[in-house]
Amino acid sequence: MTEPGKTGSAPSPATLAQRVKTHQPERMTGAQAIVRSLEELGADVVFGIPGGAVLPLYDPLYSSTKVRHVLTRHEQGAGHAATGYAQASGKVGVCIATSGPGATNLVTPLADAMLDSVPIVAITGQVGASLLGTDAFQEADIRGITIPVTKHNFMITDAQEIPAAIAEAFYLASSGRPGPILVDVPKNVQEAKMDFSWPPVMNLPGYRPVTTPHGRQIDEAVRMISESQRPVLYIGGGVIKANASEQLRAFAEFTGIPVVTTLMALGSFPDSHPQHMGMPGMHGSVPAVGAMQGADLLITIGARFDDRVTGRVDSFAPGAKVIHADIDPAEIGKIREAHVPIVGDAGEVLTALFDAYQSQNLPKPQMKQWWAFLNNLVERFPRGYEEQGEDIVEPQRVVETLSKEVGPEAIYCAGVGQHQMWSAQFLDFENPRTWLNSGGLGTMGYAIPAAMGAKAAHPDKEVWAIDGDGCFQMTNQELVTCAVEGYPIKVALINNGNLGMVRQWQTLFYDGRHSNSNLGDRDNYLPDFVGLAEAMGCAAFRVTCDEDVLPTIQKAREINDRPVVIDFIVGEDAQVWPMVAAGHSNSDIQYAKGLQPLFEEESADGPNEVADVIEREQ
Repeated sequence: MTEPGKTGSAPSPATLAQRVKTHQPERMTGAQAIVRSLEELGADVVFGIPGGAVLPLYDPLYSSTKVRHVLTRHEQGAGHAATGYAQASGKVGVCIATSGPGATNLVTPLADAMLDSVPIVAITGQVGASLLGTDAFQEADIRGITIPVTKHNFMITDAQEIPAAIAEAFYLASSGRPGPILVDVPKNVQEAKMDFSWPPVMNLPGYRPVTTPHGRQIDEAVRMISESQRPVLYIGGGVIKANASEQLRAFAEFTGIPVVTTLMALGSFPDSHPQHMGMPGMHGSVPAVGAMQGADLLITIGARFDDRVTGRVDSFAPGAKVIHADIDPAEIGKIREAHVPIVGDAGEVLTALFDAYQSQNLPKPQMKQWWAFLNNLVERFPRGYEEQGEDIVEPQRVVETLSKEVGPEAIYCAGVGQHQMWSAQFLDFENPRTWLNSGGLGTMGYAIPAAMGAKAAHPDKEVWAIDGDGCFQMTNQELVTCAVEGYPIKVALINNGNLGMVRQWQTLFYDGRHSNSNLGDRDNYLPDFVGLAEAMGCAAFRVTCDEDVLPTIQKAREINDRPVVIDFIVGEDAQVWPMVAAGHSNSDIQYAKGLQPLFEEESADGPNEVADVIEREQ
C-alpha cells in the first residue's frame, strides 16, 4: 500500500492539518478545483468518458499539463483501467463518468475493486441540485446504488468542500484496507465559484485504521509458531497491498516455514523459491492444498479464507490452529476462528513477528518429517497437463511458452475462467505487482482495460493480457483506446470457441450437456478476431499449430508501436486440473479427470486424513 503523502495517495488528516498553506486562496470554479486537487494529489492519469453532467469538469481537464486524460470506449473500461493502474503501481487509480448510465456503468468495476481491495476514486457528474429527485434526464442515485460496492461514497453539495472531499477520497481509498471511493458532484457545484487553497483540512471522525499490531498478540503468535510441527504461511493479497514481499521472504527464510500464496498474492513470494508450495484452493497445486490440509498451524497474513481457497469450511485444515493477521478487523474470525487475532498492516506484522522471534531467542519449528511429506507431494505431483491430440494447440503450452519467453519482469493481466487458472498455474511469478486479475468478483472483460491501465502506470514495462474469447468479446473495444493513446499492450487470446469454464463444469457435473456455452463457428473463424483486431489499429496473428506458438510470440514482442493480438486456436476440451469440486473438502482434490481424490483413500474417517498420513509416516 502506498504510504500516505507519497504520489498517488492523500496525506493523513493530521499531516494536512499541521501544514502551512502553500499559497493564498485562488478564485475558480468547482470543476477547476477538482482538477487542481487531482494535480496536487499526484494523479498523473485518469480514465473516463465525458457527458452532459460532467462537461464542466472536462473543460479544465483540457488545459491541465499534469493530468493526462485517457478517453476510453466504455465506462466499464475506464473503471477496470483505473484498477489495473492501481494494482500495477500501488497508487490510487482515477476514473470519471457522467451521470445516469455513465455512472451505473462503473458499478461492476467498483464492485470488482471492492472485493479485491483496490484503491480507486470514481468521480461522477450528477444532475444539478435543483433537479435531484425529479427523475431528470440521466439522473440516477449513484450513491445509493453503490453503497454496497464502495468503501465509502459521498456527494459534494458545496463547491468550497471540493479540495477536502477529493483529498479525503484519496486517503480513504489508499489507507487501511484499500478500496474504491465514489465522489458524486452535481453539475451546478462544478460550475459554482469557490476559493481554492491547498492543502485542505480533512475531517474523518472515527476513521482510524490500525496499522501497528499489538505486542501481546505478536508474542503469543511467535510462541505458537515455535511450538508447531506443521506450520504453513498462508499468504493473501494484503501482503502485496502492503508492499511487504521483502518482509515475507525474510521471515519465511528465517523460520524455514513453507509458503502458499493465494490467487491475489501470486508474486509476493518467488515461485522458484524452494519453500513455495504454490497456490492453494479449487485449482491450486497439490502441494499447496496438501500443506494446508495437513497443517497444525496456519499463519494467515492478509488473506480472508475465501471459499475458493477453503473448499468446504468444516473440513478445511482440520488440525490447524490459526494465527490471522489482517488490516481489516472485520475479516478476522469471519470464516474461521482465529486463535491469535492480529489487526495490522501486513508489513508491520511480519516485521514484528521477525523481531519478536529474534529478540526472544525462540527455537525454530522442527519440521523434518513435515518437509519430507511436502517434498514428496512436490515430486509426485509436478505441474503438467494432459494433451488432447497431435494437431491441437494446448492452451497450457501457450501460457507456459509465453512465460519462458517473456519472463517474470513483465506484467501479466488475465480475464476470468479457464485461461485465468492456466495463467496462475503456468506463469512463473518472481515479483509483486506483476500479476493482475479479478479474483473476488470474477469479472469477465477485466483483462484488456486492466492491461491498458498497467501500461499507463508502467510505460516501459512489457504488458500482456491473457484473455479468453468470451472475456475478449466483452471489452475488446478498449484496444482502440490503446491504439489511439499509444499503449502497445500485447494480447494472448486463448480461443477455444466456448465459455471454457462453463463448458468444463457442464462436462463434469451436467452430463456433458453444453447448454449455451459455445460462442461461435471456429472453423470459419467467426468471429474473425484477427480482422477485428486489425480494424481497431492492432497488429494481429493467428496460431493454429504448436510450431508457430513461440515464433509468433517472438514476433509480437518486436512490435511496439501498436497493440498486438495473437489468436491462439486451442482445443475446446482442455480442462483445468487439479480441481476441488464446489462444496467438497480440499482433501478431495483430484489431480486429473477420472482419478480418485488424492487423500480420500488414506482414511475413511473424515477430516484428519492428511494429518493421519503424516503421523503414520513419522
